[in-house]
Amino acid sequence: MTDTLLADLEADARVRADDRGHVFHSWSAQALIDPLPIAGGEGSTFWDYAGNAYLDFSSQLVNLNLGHQHPDLVRAIQEQAGRLATIQPSMANDVRGELARRIAEVAGDGFEKVFFTNGGADANENAVRMARLFTGRRKIMSMYRSYHGNTSTAISLTGDPRRWPNEPADGSIVHFHGPYAYRSSFHSDSPEQETARALQHLEQTIVLEGAATIAGILIETIVGTNGVLVPPPGYLAGVRELCDKYGIVYIADEVMVGFGRVGEWFAFQAFDVQPDLITFAKGVNSGYVPLGGVVISDRIAAHFDTVSFPGGLTYSGHPLACAAGVATFEVFERDGILERVRDLGERVVGPRLREIASRHPSVGEVRGLGLFWAIELVKDRETREQLVPFNASGADAAPVAAVAAACKRDGVWPFTHFNRVHVAPPLVITEEELLRGLDVIDRALSAADEYVTR
Repeated sequence: MTDTLLADLEADARVRADDRGHVFHSWSAQALIDPLPIAGGEGSTFWDYAGNAYLDFSSQLVNLNLGHQHPDLVRAIQEQAGRLATIQPSMANDVRGELARRIAEVAGDGFEKVFFTNGGADANENAVRMARLFTGRRKIMSMYRSYHGNTSTAISLTGDPRRWPNEPADGSIVHFHGPYAYRSSFHSDSPEQETARALQHLEQTIVLEGAATIAGILIETIVGTNGVLVPPPGYLAGVRELCDKYGIVYIADEVMVGFGRVGEWFAFQAFDVQPDLITFAKGVNSGYVPLGGVVISDRIAAHFDTVSFPGGLTYSGHPLACAAGVATFEVFERDGILERVRDLGERVVGPRLREIASRHPSVGEVRGLGLFWAIELVKDRETREQLVPFNASGADAAPVAAVAAACKRDGVWPFTHFNRVHVAPPLVITEEELLRGLDVIDRALSAADEYVTR
C-alpha cells in the first residue's frame, strides 16, 4: 500500500474532469459538489491520488463489511468470471444455489427460499409485493425514522426527508412512530415504558387504518442512517405479536445491519424474534458486485408453489455477485467474524464511546451494538436540543460539518447524518485501527463542543 500512496496529480485532474463533466451524482445539486477522486483501497483504508489515506469509518455506505479489496472476494470473482461470467436467472447456477442455501441456513428454522435482487431497494420492493400477494391486502406500514431505498415503493416506505421530493409515489404506505427512548414521542421515562407506549401507538394506528387493509409492517431491525436506534427490550417481539394478531406480514429490513454488522448473521437474531420476510444486500458480499434479496418464510414461499410470482430482474442472482457472497460466508466462518464483532463492540467501542461522552458536553447519547454505533450531538444536554436541526443544510449544518472536516484532516472518513456521527468501520478493522479512529473522533468532537450553549 505504501508504494501506491505516491501522489499522481495528473490522474487526479483527469478523474476530476471526467467526473465533473459527465457523472450525474445521486442526492446532490450537481454544481455544488466536488467528489474526491479515489485511487485505491486495502482493508480498512482507502486513499486518493494526492497520497492522502483515510481510515474508512463508514464502510463506504455501511456495505463494505469485509473491507477494501479482500483477497478472498476478489479471487472468487476472478475465478467465477473465468468459468462463467453470467447466466440468466431462470437457469440453475452452482454459486447462486449455494449462496441461497447458505443464507437460508443462517436465517434459521422456517426459511428455505431466497429471491435474489440487485440491491436493497429492489429487495424491499419485492418483499412488499410478496406480502401484498400473500395477504390480498394493499397497505404497508413503516416508521418515520427510516430509509428503505430510492425506487418507487421503497422511497414511499422511507420516513426521512428523502421521501418528500419524490411524492406522490405509492399511496398505500402508512407511517408510524417507532421507539426512540432518547427523544421519545411517547413521553416515556424508561426503555420498558417506551416499548409499551410505542406498541400501543402502533396497534392504534393498525386499528385506525383498518387491520384488514394492511399487508405488512416493514421495519429496519436497527434503524440505520436515521439514528442507529436499537429497539428497546420487547419491542420487536411486540411487533411480531401484533402481526400475528391481525394477520400482517412482518418484514425485517436487514439491508444495513445484516451479515455481521452487529455480531449476528441477521440483527433480528439478537432480539429473539422471527420475521416473515427478510430483506438483505450490502454486507452479503460487501458490495463488490451488486446483490440483494429476500429470504422467504416457508409459509409465504408455499403460496407461490402453484401461483406465479410476478417479478424478476435480468441480473437476479448474478454469478459474479453470488461467488463473492459464497466467499463471504467462508471468510466469516474461517475468521470468526461474528465473534470478533461482538467482542470489539462490547470490549472496545462501547466503553471508549462512553468515556468520550463523559468528557464532551456536545455528546447527548451514544448507542449501538457490534460495529454499529451513533454519537448523538446536542447544544444542551439538559434540554437535548440538537446540535444540528432535523434536515439541516448549509450554515445550520456547520457544527457537524466541522466535526467531519476535523476527522478527515486527521485521516478518518466519518459517517455523519444531521446531528450524529456514526461509527461503522469494516468488520475486519484491526483493534489498533479502531482505537486510532475513535481517538480521531474524540479530538474532532472539540469542534462540536464550541457550539454548546450550556
